[in-house]
Amino acid sequence: MTRIIALLILLIPGIAGVVGIKLIRDSLFGIVHPIFPNFIIELIAGILMFLIGFGFVGGFIFYRDRKRNKVQQRFRTRRRN
Repeated sequence: MTRIIALLILLIPGIAGVVGIKLIRDSLFGIVHPIFPNFIIELIAGILMFLIGFGFVGGFIFYRDRKRNKVQQRFRTRRRN
């Protein structure tokens, strides 16, 4: 059950990143969707959605790997004495 919840938590930002890529592509080709007044705002929204989605998924994977000690030495947490 917890794996399904974790998958759903990762799926939402992943979909947001994909939609962000689509908005970036559409704005570069001059396709403006009705919810955006012009293509500059569509481009900015696409970039933000992509960066937020990509950052969330990347941060989740980094946190999981750091917890399992699968990262380089410089990224491991330091223990306090």
